[in-house]
Amino acid sequence: MTDQKKQTDNSTSSTDTLEPRVTGIGGIFFYSDNPKETKEWYTKNLGIEINDWGSSSFESRNINEPDKINSLQWKPFKNGDESFSPSKKHFMINYQVQNIEGLVSNLKESGVTILDSITAYDGIGKFVHIMDEEDNKIELWEPED
Repeated sequence: MTDQKKQTDNSTSSTDTLEPRVTGIGGIFFYSDNPKETKEWYTKNLGIEINDWGSSSFESRNINEPDKINSLQWKPFKNGDESFSPSKKHFMINYQVQNIEGLVSNLKESGVTILDSITAYDGIGKFVHIMDEEDNKIELWEPED
């Protein structure tokens, strides 16, 4: 996926006219002592199927746009994995957003810590990471149309 990564800070898109805001949950990520066994337990006991990226994708219909499919990712990470840094918490939530550029601009104006630049992945969308007031790392994701 890293070879399809593009930095974007000031690009314009059709979503620029949308109100910058969270529209849903895009993923739930948490630490595990043994992610492989945790995934196997969830598969065996709860029927959660693991995809090629080591996560599970829960799909649902958008209530306001029934032809649009939403996706929520679920994935355990190995304790100590740096994906949640600089947070010391054992989880990270990914929020699905619209107009990520406008939202990041608003967050900067409010003094929110922005950890990286907006990064776009072909076929997936745009991502950026921020910290909330309790030092939880949050991933913001604007899906590709």
